[in-house]
Amino acid sequence: MAAMLLATTMAACGGDDDGDKSGAPKAPADIPTLTNDPLTLSFIWFEWPPAKALEDFANAEYKKLRPNVTVKVNTVPNANWHDAMFTQFAARKTDFDIAILDSQHIGEAVTNGNILDITDFVKKNIDTSAYNPYLLAAYGQYPQAETGQRDENAKLYGLPLLGDTWTMIYRKDLIGEKAPQTWDEMISVAAKCQADNPGVSGLAFHQANGSDAAAVTYNTVNGVYGGNLWNAKDRKIEGVLNDAAGQEAMDVLVNKMKPLTAKGSGNWFIDEVNASVAQGKACIAFQWIAASGGLLDPKQSTLGTTREQILGKLGFATLPTQKTNLVPLGGMGMHISAYSAKANQNEALNFMKWFEQADVQKKWAAAGGVPSRTDAIQSPEFLNSSPFAKVYADSVPRMRDMWNVPEYAQLVNIENTNVNAALNGAKDPKQALDEIAKEQQKVLDASRKKGGGGL
Repeated sequence: MAAMLLATTMAACGGDDDGDKSGAPKAPADIPTLTNDPLTLSFIWFEWPPAKALEDFANAEYKKLRPNVTVKVNTVPNANWHDAMFTQFAARKTDFDIAILDSQHIGEAVTNGNILDITDFVKKNIDTSAYNPYLLAAYGQYPQAETGQRDENAKLYGLPLLGDTWTMIYRKDLIGEKAPQTWDEMISVAAKCQADNPGVSGLAFHQANGSDAAAVTYNTVNGVYGGNLWNAKDRKIEGVLNDAAGQEAMDVLVNKMKPLTAKGSGNWFIDEVNASVAQGKACIAFQWIAASGGLLDPKQSTLGTTREQILGKLGFATLPTQKTNLVPLGGMGMHISAYSAKANQNEALNFMKWFEQADVQKKWAAAGGVPSRTDAIQSPEFLNSSPFAKVYADSVPRMRDMWNVPEYAQLVNIENTNVNAALNGAKDPKQALDEIAKEQQKVLDASRKKGGGGL
């Protein structure tokens, strides 16, 4: 707790209103001479399959270019991910060279000078036109005057590592081959499936008060029912998040979706949702695409003894629409620690340049990664890599991110706590949403008074 308070206090106090006067040191435009001595390039991420996939992929492929380099991806539990990075950042000493940051972590890291400004390096070495502008902005740009919108004049502090969004997973053998097209239809189909199949819940989704679990779930429903998380230009949350659309979304989540979930699922996150699907206990589930690969593994599933048998029962689709077609932006970028040794920083720049090449991105896709380059997303290597690859490709134009500000950690904690409380019956849904808006507004207002903010 003390570590978290230290990290978030520094975030609230750091930076200027326009975010341009950060303490972030600049990386060189050209990659300096690399060492030929043995070197370990260390990443920090959270525990999930893509972390192991990245380590295996890099040690198989990057070593062909740099045989003296070993890539190590250190992992921590998801709930500890933010603090594991920012506690070390606060100490100005890290045991990692590349931090894999959520898009919303960038503002905090930039205003505190924790990661390198790689703007000049990107201009010299990366074809930025090869990316959807939204993805390039989300995983590297700061500040973002409008969340997720690319500004050619803004600075870059990271490059895409892993793209992601939610997929809807549905039991084709229980509800039919065609996926529900609207959110209301999805709820109706899930309710009928639950009634027709005792022991199987209609829905499975993230509800936990940890990481960004419950917050992403509410924000997703908020988006499809036409709500907004905030007015970024005016830094207004109260009266925006909890307007009529926001209240409708909370009502749908708590009073229509929650009753269709399994008993005791009030703190479910990635692993629990996957287990529910794999054990045949859910009609429809929502999951991050990058976390869905294990669902096709017969060793982890009771739905079939082969991948083909499992796919005979499971369908993967883009999220249903309602008043809008918005989907949550997930994924993360690579960011170089300002406290890493110079030789390691140089190697990190070289790794980034290598990793962002078109052919490498296609190989990364085939190895289980989710690419961000448009040519890789649209490549046969990616589209044929899994049944949910096309879901991601079709979802990219629909993505919406959260608030990309230094106060992110505080904002998401407020939302997680209250949404989780509403889902578990500890708070009235309207009261919970009003409290989220009120407390988040206090955080933004206090930060502005202290000179922070990042926009």
